[in-house]
Amino acid sequence: MKCLLNQLSLLHPPNFPNYFKNTHILNPPSLHSAFWGSNSKINFRRSGFCSEVKAMASTAKIVQDPESISYLNQREAAEVDEILMGTLGFSADQLMELAGLSVATSIAEVYKSGEHNRVLAICGPGNNGGDGLVAARHLYHFGYKPFICYPKRTPKPLYSGLVTQLESLSVPFLSVEELPVDLSSSFDILLDAMFGFSFHGTPRPPFDDMIKRLVTLGNPNQKHQKSPVIVSVDIPSGWHVEEGDLSGEGIQPDMLVSLTAPKLCAKKFSGPHHFLGGRFVPPPIADKFKLNLPAYPGTSMCVRIGKPPQVDISALRENYISPEFSEDQAEADPFDQFQKWFDDAVAVGLKEPNAMALSTTGKDGKPSSRMVLLKGVDKDGFVWYTNYESQKAHQISENPSAALLFYWDGLNRQVRVEGPVQKVSEEESEKYFHSRPRGSQIGAIVSKQSTVIPGRQFLLQQQEELETKYSDGSTIPKPKFWGGYRLKPELFEFWQGQPSRLHDRLLYSPIETDGMRVWKIERLSP
Repeated sequence: MKCLLNQLSLLHPPNFPNYFKNTHILNPPSLHSAFWGSNSKINFRRSGFCSEVKAMASTAKIVQDPESISYLNQREAAEVDEILMGTLGFSADQLMELAGLSVATSIAEVYKSGEHNRVLAICGPGNNGGDGLVAARHLYHFGYKPFICYPKRTPKPLYSGLVTQLESLSVPFLSVEELPVDLSSSFDILLDAMFGFSFHGTPRPPFDDMIKRLVTLGNPNQKHQKSPVIVSVDIPSGWHVEEGDLSGEGIQPDMLVSLTAPKLCAKKFSGPHHFLGGRFVPPPIADKFKLNLPAYPGTSMCVRIGKPPQVDISALRENYISPEFSEDQAEADPFDQFQKWFDDAVAVGLKEPNAMALSTTGKDGKPSSRMVLLKGVDKDGFVWYTNYESQKAHQISENPSAALLFYWDGLNRQVRVEGPVQKVSEEESEKYFHSRPRGSQIGAIVSKQSTVIPGRQFLLQQQEELETKYSDGSTIPKPKFWGGYRLKPELFEFWQGQPSRLHDRLLYSPIETDGMRVWKIERLSP
């Protein structure tokens, strides 16, 4: 939500890799028949396939200017909760569940479980603490290792139920006395869920000491000491809900997850990651309080507020956690192996799993790449459709060889395919063209691909003219400059990301054995 995350694998429970040891789990017959057909041939000709496949996870890409959104004071925040749980019919446990899920997905968006696995949730006695308990449960299912410090337990059934749920997962509960002296050596994330917007006065034991410990961690004494990141739920504990850190000596979290709508003190937050969670605000609330809140992208439960921090590009890397891909697991036929991996990509809901990078070169030897959509594959090869007057078409006419690359981020997988390219039959192109939505048919005529045009309005004007021309539903003729290509593979490489960059790479190449063409499998060094 990629905030159900940028890495899809974060959505899976800790034993996620086991799911792929038996691939039939991800290959139910209904999916196989829908996308591959009875002859092991992918069928992408069903209307709306690409647009209807939704990723299980979607990153919180939408960024809202902090100055343009609404902030609530303490009275308004309390009134919002009162209305939600009154006339609008929400229950406390429902709101708590949504809030905790939002916190967990915000954390997963920025702090990946492979690098920030150990989470200590410090939970207070009220709703903020309940949000922390819920977040810890979801983080467990996302592959993190949560610990709970809940020194002042609330006896109400709602809270005792949250404790029972965590205990059923064997999540450790630590008393204040059991906490290690040096939190930085034992935890990667400290979840501050002690006090929320309704808190008044001065924190009392043991929370006053816990706040001091978090403040100290934010200012490590040792120059190179690594400190755990601090994530605050709705309000940094100890802050004034409207004025912020009045003493100037309070918690300075790395991430703040505002819930429902940001509180006024969030304007004083200076950390690198501010997210909004709680995707449940109904129109009556938004209208009454004149809320201007950022739109949540896709199916996300969180959205970033403000620009993400600048990062050192050279330090960006993912430490992949994947099941091993060994020779004895690989199918003898690379087409069958591709089918298996493609089915996995469809089953986990990756968006456009048929998207592939197509690389070509002309007679000048200069390469170029672009993304296209695979529209069919069988033992004869991989098929896509395009404009025969485009740059890639000119390059293919000069050098009829190409390379394809599929990248399935959520599965840590890539497939590379190389081979000669030729046009598909006119009959095949005609059949596919008329299976497309009428808008796409018109788009193929309008787009003189790769040519320079005066502006977007030029395209829209031609589109409107053709829509008017064929508004009676008559057949739209396929233009002669449009059709398909087929790449016949002479090489496959299947890549599975692994820890410490020691990836699995299996190369398939054809050889002749007893007069028959078979595929040789070789392991390549990562």
